[in-house]
Parts: sequence; structure tokens; C-alpha cells
Amino acid sequence: MKRSLLTTAVTLLLLILPALSQPSSATTADSGWQESYDKLLRKYVTTEGVRYRDWHADTADLKALRSIVDAIARADLSKTDSRNRLAFYLDAYNAWILHNILEDYPTKGPGGGGIIGRSAFFKWKSIRVAGAQLSFEKLENQIIRRQFDEPRIHFALNCASISCPPLHNRAFSCSDLDQILEDLTSAFINTNPLGIQEKGTGKIFVSKIFDWYEDDFLGRGSVLEFINAYRQIPFAKQTRIGYMDYLWTLNEAE
Repeated sequence: MKRSLLTTAVTLLLLILPALSQPSSATTADSGWQESYDKLLRKYVTTEGVRYRDWHADTADLKALRSIVDAIARADLSKTDSRNRLAFYLDAYNAWILHNILEDYPTKGPGGGGIIGRSAFFKWKSIRVAGAQLSFEKLENQIIRRQFDEPRIHFALNCASISCPPLHNRAFSCSDLDQILEDLTSAFINTNPLGIQEKGTGKIFVSKIFDWYEDDFLGRGSVLEFINAYRQIPFAKQTRIGYMDYLWTLNEAE
């Protein structure tokens, strides 16, 4: 009898242990957040901007975005390679921007549109990414820029403002990340009037991004050389550069 009970107990233990070793349902569900995020982007992001009003009015889609940033907060990157991590961080930054803007909506821009509120919006540790409590500024400057040495990220990150390169309407994927970054960089430099403007002979005005993050673009030699690497019609070597004012108005589409 005792032997029978012992055998039963061991059998039950062997059945229970594999179940305990599996991820919880919440963790397992996290693997699908990119697909959910991709669907939301395709639904609400246009070439003119983000349809915040419609998104804010849809309770289910607000809840879906909340679930996405919760999954980003819990993500484990310990076994993730470099390209997957970069794609993750780009999505994390943009998804949290969208979430915080929609939390404040209606708003004139990040932090309400004023300089003090905007500073707080980007510098407060208001987001959680892969277990770390961060600010947008720290995520961009101390993680993404420092870890990846990739100047094209500046055309993939979106700060919810009209002078910022347009928000990409798909989630990032490591499988085609390089091509996406190439396309976004080329579009900003060639077709966006808030990226490059020609002003008479021998002078151009470019986005303030090229001023703020100048060091990131010097791998080509200079800001102008970086720009010319993507220009369909390159500028002359002696072209002078000025910088446009940055417009922090919300990148809202109707």
C-alpha cells in the first residue's frame, strides 16, 4: 500500500513539474504584442499623421495599446540578438509615445505643447521597458544611440510632433529592419519639406535633428556627406547648411 502511494505521488509530481516550468499565460501572451501593435499602427497611422481622436474614442484599441506597453515593460531581452533588440527598442519608444499622448489627449503636443511640460514629458521616468524604469530621453540617448551606433534610428523614432520624421505605420521587424531604416532615411531627406529645404544657390536648411545629433552622422565625414549619400540629386560639396526651427505641434491627422 505504501509503495503504491509513493508511486502515485511520484507520478503526480512528474506531471506537475513540466507545467510549473512553462511560462505563465500572461508571459506567453506577450509574444503576440508585435502583431497587435502592427494592426493598430496600420489602422491609425497615415501619411499625414496619427488619427489620435479616433484612437482615443475606441476603448478597445486604447486597452490594446495598454496591453502592448505592459508587454514591452515585462519583456526579457537576455536571449535576444542585436538586430532584434534594436527593432524592439524602436517599437518600445514609439508605442510608449503613443500611449502617453493618448493618456493626455486632447493635447497640443508632448507635455501639452509648452516647453516645461515637454521637458517633463521626455525627461521623467514615466515608461518601463524590459524591466527598467526609464525616461524617453534615457531610452533614446543611453540605450538606443549608445548601444547600436546607428544614425538611421533618428528617422524611425517619432516624438509625436510634426517636425519629427513621420511615424512608420508598421511594427519593426529584424528581418527587414535594414531596408526599412534605409527607406525612412531616404524619404525624410528626399521628399519631406521638414527634412531638407533648398534656399537659393549654395544653401540648404535641414531639420534640427542634424544639429542636435550631429556626431551620429559624422561616420560619413560630415552632415552634408551623410545627406548626399541618400540624396537622389546630391548637393555640391561647398553647400552651406542652416537649421530649421523645430515644430512641436502634435502630429495629428483627421
